[in-house]
Amino acid sequence: MNEHDLLDAVGGIDGKYVDHAANGVPQKQKKHPRRTGWVVAVATMAAALALFLGISALLRKEPEGGAETQMARGTTGSEMPGNSSQGGTDEISESPGEKKSAAQGSEVTLANASFQVDYDGAQVNYRAVLEPYTVNADLSNVKDIDRYWFREEQIEKLAANCFVVTKGQSPEFFDIYESNRYLQYPSFITADSMMHTFHLYFAMLQKKVEKQALYGAVERMTTRMLENAKQQYEVLKGSEWEEAAKLNVAYFGIASRLMELDGQVPDEAADIVSKELQKINGASGIEMSLIMNDYEDYSQYQPRGYYDGDAGLERYFRTMTLYGHLNYAQSSETMNRCALLTTLSMKGDEACRKEWGDIYDVTAFFVGQSDDLGYYEYLPVINEAYGKDVTVKELIGDQDAFRKYVDGIKELHTPGINSVVFEDDGGETDKREASKGFRFMGQRFTMDAAVFTQLTYSQVKQSESGSKRLLPDGLDVPAAFGSDQALDLLIQKGNDQYPNYLEKMEKVRAEMGSVKGYWSSSLYGGWLYTLWPLLEEKGAGYPSFMTNREWQKKSLEGYLGSWTELKHDTILYSKQSMAEMGGGDGEIFDDRGYVEPQPELFARLYALTRTTREGLEARGFLGEKEKEGLERLAALSKRFRDISVKELQDEKLSEDDYEMIRDYGGSLEHLWYDTVKDEADNDYADSAEFPMALVADVATDPNGTCLEEAIGGAARIYVIFPIDGELHIGIGGVFNYYQFVQPISNRLTDKEWRIRIGMQLDDNGVYRPDRSIQGPSWTRSYR
Repeated sequence: MNEHDLLDAVGGIDGKYVDHAANGVPQKQKKHPRRTGWVVAVATMAAALALFLGISALLRKEPEGGAETQMARGTTGSEMPGNSSQGGTDEISESPGEKKSAAQGSEVTLANASFQVDYDGAQVNYRAVLEPYTVNADLSNVKDIDRYWFREEQIEKLAANCFVVTKGQSPEFFDIYESNRYLQYPSFITADSMMHTFHLYFAMLQKKVEKQALYGAVERMTTRMLENAKQQYEVLKGSEWEEAAKLNVAYFGIASRLMELDGQVPDEAADIVSKELQKINGASGIEMSLIMNDYEDYSQYQPRGYYDGDAGLERYFRTMTLYGHLNYAQSSETMNRCALLTTLSMKGDEACRKEWGDIYDVTAFFVGQSDDLGYYEYLPVINEAYGKDVTVKELIGDQDAFRKYVDGIKELHTPGINSVVFEDDGGETDKREASKGFRFMGQRFTMDAAVFTQLTYSQVKQSESGSKRLLPDGLDVPAAFGSDQALDLLIQKGNDQYPNYLEKMEKVRAEMGSVKGYWSSSLYGGWLYTLWPLLEEKGAGYPSFMTNREWQKKSLEGYLGSWTELKHDTILYSKQSMAEMGGGDGEIFDDRGYVEPQPELFARLYALTRTTREGLEARGFLGEKEKEGLERLAALSKRFRDISVKELQDEKLSEDDYEMIRDYGGSLEHLWYDTVKDEADNDYADSAEFPMALVADVATDPNGTCLEEAIGGAARIYVIFPIDGELHIGIGGVFNYYQFVQPISNRLTDKEWRIRIGMQLDDNGVYRPDRSIQGPSWTRSYR
């Protein structure tokens, strides 16, 4: 299906949906040689990139240029789209947006303020000039090495690669760094630990917004939409619109019951409500929906992420899943009538429209724009077909206007990430068009899910043996972003056996560099953009531990660990792809530490953290403590950016720099405590009570399985680095990353995962780790 080719699609319809960089530079690429059951439609990234639509408030301030980082090899580095740095300023600028007062009592009223991630101040200019160094086979040229005990295998890896990762798991990163401080071991500050701390704040702040504002907004919106639907039903009884009106009553009746509201539905809709609620609460798998008269994946209604275990958030999770999942498909006349009635209901109810807009605004700030068609896309078509002042009663009998409306919505863009279940017909049906429809509060387009869509069946054809790539691999994401190391690993795993896979990958990679604006359109996009420097191969001028293949793989694990936290935090909103079916007395040691020299990553994290603060402050969601925490995280990011530059340019660090590295564990613990204190049972919280381990399902094979991404506790990394002409060794924390397949009837919660890996007590009060659980095989060569 050539018309679905990524190169054509990324430009959108007539090229108006995506702003291509005038001189976009794709990531460096390397050329590489050479079901029976349910299958879902695969769409391209294109239509979903209509998230820009030219009217997106989040994209109204386009980046003005690209930051150029001067590398030792004499080229510009990390020329990523969306970086608007011009040297910038370190000041936190005032942001647009109006802070509104509470409308009802202590409830917060959301403000329709919009932001994009602002990369002013994120430009980093430096030249990496470090000379390569070697480590003796017995580590004898490393200072204070006699303080450490290593097994023979660890010594060999330290000598060969200048680093090694151990297999232990600490509940939190700060445990490792605080231990260093007390025992006077040099600390190695990792990008992993900083990105993890951003995740803690992202999740805590998003949860606070949901509890303080979104939950109440969903209650009020649902109540009004149910009443509006019942009024429409009374008017339309006996007409061709009756069935659609009844289904809308049932739809919002289900939402009302999920939120445990008092909304009543007519007897005619009660049976539908009852049966749908059983399926939603059962969350067992793919069944026929009585609303859509089509298949729905009810397993996705199982609360996961931080929603599991909180009764209120579980209600919110299921309701928002309903609003984001159920599709009023354009292939069904009844569903088209449902969508029209829903749109008119919102149009005629200003209060409801405001609640909807407020919910959409803040969730778009966190995650991005909807991938699906909705109110704003359908309303102009309805106005054109029926006129702006049409009443519900005037719909009856007007077949010409209805046909005009149906023809009009067919011209709207198609989604880029499919979540609709189809039977496998060998690719004969254009499933992009077949999946097009209306969602009340559509889930959000994300670039990584669009990548998955492009790299699974049937966009990628079945192998000669008949095998189908029904689930993606987490490595697909960094590979699509330009990582040759990730692509090599994917080929080693046999993914090149699928016809079209390498071809599709090359096309995705080529286009990725020219998609401008997405990276700054939401905190989600900004998070992905912040991680990008981890994928760059480090060459001459960088410390020797960064210039080998094993470090590239370690950086991949760090990328995937942070990406897993991103998917976990946004599991409700981001659309999931489906394939077609302290110190003490004693001797004083030299404990000067080192920062992982990733200047671009720390600079982007500084910008991302600053934008998080600005966006939520403008919406009235930041208390002083949270504001102070984000400012501390931004200050740390900025300081580590500057220290990284000093290290790469072989400049001497100040005593203040070293003291900041020594105290890093305390800084992390302070930031961590701010994110968990509201859930602690007392004023003292222990990391074992709130372990960092988590799990998120990221893609579904509708034959009955899903792809799970997970992290365990923090692992220790030992790194050899230069200071003042000597080699030192320091200890830091890195991610333990896992990937595995799970039945969709048992999508894992964080608690279940933590019990499996022995980081949480089971129901009998015993730690029972499953020793068979292992990280990806490619991570073992540096462990």
